[in-house]
This record gives sequence, C-alpha cells and structure tokens, in this order.
Amino acid sequence: MMDVRIRSKLWIEVDGLPVFGRGRRLLLEAIDKYGSLNRAAKEINISYRKAWGYIKAMEERLGIKLVERQVGGRYGGGATLTKEALEFITKYEALEKGIRELVDDRFKKIFGI
Repeated sequence: MMDVRIRSKLWIEVDGLPVFGRGRRLLLEAIDKYGSLNRAAKEINISYRKAWGYIKAMEERLGIKLVERQVGGRYGGGATLTKEALEFITKYEALEKGIRELVDDRFKKIFGI
C-alpha cells in the first residue's frame, strides 16, 4: 500500500512581501540555540549577509524587535531572541499545526485516503 500524504507551505506576507515562513523560523530557532547569527546562518546553509537581511526585513515588516545583538570584539559577540520573537514563533507553530490538521482532514475527506 502506498503512503500518500498532502503537503502545504505556509508563510506570512506584509504588503505582498514575505515576512515569515519555515526558513525564517529555522533561522530564529538556530539563533536561539547557538546564540550567534553567524553560526545560525551556517547551520541553515545561508550566508551571514542573507541571514542579517532576513532579520532586518522581518523586524521592519512586523514592527517588532526579534533579535538582540551584541557586537563582537575581544570576547566575541552574540545574538539572542527577544521575548516577542519567542512569542511570535510559538504562535506561528500553533498556526502551522492548525493548518496542517485542516489540510489533512480535507485531503482525507476528498480523496478518501
């Protein structure tokens, strides 16, 4: 018997511009895990510059600060997620889960699989 599943993608846009989706969620989660934007970027295989651009765009379009940055130097820098970022991720994950459940139910109902 075949294992047939439905897949969908979810992202948030502001004024037609992408703000948040799976990739940007993974970036924020990696920042939270490693405490470093540079390390997080390497972990998800994007350049530091691209990661920085994503952070800047998300913060501007959402109107909230997501990452607290500490400039490097003798003792190194770092990055941590703000309380607002952690709350946003939690809400996004709940939305994603709900959408998956709806899509799975509709798929089963329509295709009988």
